[in-house]
Amino acid sequence: MNQTKLSHINQDCGPILVTGHTGFKGTWLTLLLDELNVEWVGVSLPPKKDSLYALINQSRNKSNEYFVDIRDVDKLSKIMDRIDPSHIIHLAAQALVLESYTETRNTFETNVLGTYNILELAIRKKHLRSIVVATTDKVYNTRKFPPTAFIESDKLGGMDPYSWSKVGTESVVGAWRQISRIEKGPSVISVRSGNVIGGGDFAKNRLLPDLIKGFFENSKIVVRNGESTRPWQHVLDPLHGYLLALTSNTNEPAFNFSQGKKSLSVKKVVEIASESWGEPTRIEFTKNANDRETKKLALNPRKAEKILNWRSNWNQEQAVVSTVNWWKNLHIKKLTPVEACLIDIRELIYEK
Repeated sequence: MNQTKLSHINQDCGPILVTGHTGFKGTWLTLLLDELNVEWVGVSLPPKKDSLYALINQSRNKSNEYFVDIRDVDKLSKIMDRIDPSHIIHLAAQALVLESYTETRNTFETNVLGTYNILELAIRKKHLRSIVVATTDKVYNTRKFPPTAFIESDKLGGMDPYSWSKVGTESVVGAWRQISRIEKGPSVISVRSGNVIGGGDFAKNRLLPDLIKGFFENSKIVVRNGESTRPWQHVLDPLHGYLLALTSNTNEPAFNFSQGKKSLSVKKVVEIASESWGEPTRIEFTKNANDRETKKLALNPRKAEKILNWRSNWNQEQAVVSTVNWWKNLHIKKLTPVEACLIDIRELIYEK
């Protein structure tokens, strides 16, 4: 097999510091970097027992990771001196909207102060070439009119503690981007993507993990707000974009990564997943008048497509099917979690 995508990302790009490497996106990213033979170092909180990282860790022998809270600047400083990275992908965050209402201080401290710590310690590192900071599609002011897909220059604004914390993250990124320009330091880029899906996601109050759990238990699945839409995408699609941005030498401050198509409704995603599962499933749709999440979201990815030559590898329907198949590969074909992940990773980077 010959590499056709990300072929410019090789051993010379490392070490890449990945914060949040024990999270869902971080675990997929480190597996992708392993397949590309790129050196990486992880900085994260200890992994949760019910996580993709925990599933795959038994088959990996790693000494290139540190477990530390990014709010602890003293410990973080010592680790940063030891690593001396060439690039940084900052994923570490409190990323759950509903949890941000009950863990508000932690959400703001992690997402805003934690990002500040990473950038302050990294920005003047001699060998550092670029920093990519992952925020979210939810940083945009949803009162936009007319309600078209958001572009990178649209006004930012939040609707909940999580989204406001990420607007704060964007402010920190903007400040350090300006400092780095003045000091001729590394590029600092924010990357925004929508609702990522894929095998191995155990997060609470997320549609696909809830569906998968119900499929396996053959229990009734209660789904809220079936008419809400999200820019669904396979987790590897934005990660592909993050790596392109990281190595692009661009002066652009931000990129959206999304399908660029009309977002599927929650109800449609449930239908696709149920059909892919192939067994009878009991679904109950409910409406929550006091729901605290945005109803409609869409991102415009044209800048990433034009400047980074980025394209989605999976459309929304394929991303849902791939997620269901990942779990079926584990429990029916008895593949290991790493083997199941590599099916999708190799589809992304190798010619079929």
